[in-house]
Amino acid sequence: MVLIAASFMLGMSEFVVVGILPDIARGLNVTEVTVGNLVSVFAFFYAPCTPLGSAITARFPRFATHMTLMAVFLAGNVLCAFAPNYPVLLVARLLIAAVSGTLVAIAMTYANDVTQEKFRTQFIAWVFSGFSIASVVGVPAGTWIADSFGWRWTFHLISLLTAVLLVVMVIVLPRNSHPVKVGFLSQFRLFFDRRIQLGVIDVVFGAAASYVFYTYLTPIMRDEIGVPTQYLSLGLVVFGVACLWSNLYGGKLANRGRGVEPLARVRPIYCVQAVCLCLLAFASWVPGAGALLLVALGMLMYLQNASSQVLYMDVAAQSHPGSLNLAASLNSMSFNIGIAVGSAVGGVVNDMLGLAWLGPVGAVFALLAAGTATMLRPFIERK
Repeated sequence: MVLIAASFMLGMSEFVVVGILPDIARGLNVTEVTVGNLVSVFAFFYAPCTPLGSAITARFPRFATHMTLMAVFLAGNVLCAFAPNYPVLLVARLLIAAVSGTLVAIAMTYANDVTQEKFRTQFIAWVFSGFSIASVVGVPAGTWIADSFGWRWTFHLISLLTAVLLVVMVIVLPRNSHPVKVGFLSQFRLFFDRRIQLGVIDVVFGAAASYVFYTYLTPIMRDEIGVPTQYLSLGLVVFGVACLWSNLYGGKLANRGRGVEPLARVRPIYCVQAVCLCLLAFASWVPGAGALLLVALGMLMYLQNASSQVLYMDVAAQSHPGSLNLAASLNSMSFNIGIAVGSAVGGVVNDMLGLAWLGPVGAVFALLAAGTATMLRPFIERK
């Protein structure tokens, strides 16, 4: 539970900026576009720092490293709360981004210590579910606090909860450690494995497919489906619940074999996602059906997560045992690259073609993900 709580705090800190964006803009006297850049900059910084941080920290005792990085995460949120201007807030967000992915990767390495082998995929799914719970509960709560008491109190809350969590982690997490004995650069041989390359590309395409439209979920609900403004928050909660189900059911899908097999078998899901994204272009014709379509897309959004994590961890354990920490970081890295790509493409499409075209363009990424999953099938070990 404590590791799920940790991923919840990481998710709340990462996503809450979207909910309190106008409040930050008013408070720091900058434009909303300027504050919006914090989201894309966070993702772009998060992606390269995750594998680098994981490779570096793999050489040090796990527990001490974990607690140190949590302390840095806490310091970053405290700095957000007291930031006197936008440049300081930007530095604070980059500090949080620098350690967040590595913290997720370290959490994954506890799987063998806190659960049995048969429950491994459920453990992975539940750790990832902390981010979905943050979307359902944490972000709306943070937005309400910002509206009621000011945006700085949202980060005060995150800091307080993180401090309490840090104490609990010190009490309950195992102290045993598995430092790697290979050199820093040697760990990156993992990236020359064709299975890892295809796994990373697949997740990038899969995440981009969702974030082309998800970045503009609120405008889609408001302008395409016609959800009244007063019910937009409820709509976001319903979508968040669908995403939570997606993460948890993804754990069951990851039980379908070892190594590359679970992710290769996600191919039909990408195809269904592509169809749903294409249909999203016609959501304004039948608003009720469009609303159900968004729920379906939320349920498809994270089904790949646990399967891709299984691929990275199993391939590393089998062929690159010294790169296990680095392998644990790859899902966070590749998913954030997908977020950055999808959001950027979505912005261009929205500006040039309009909201209705976000779905069909996202479908292109979904089909690319399906094609990449097909390329993984020859690597399935025959029994």
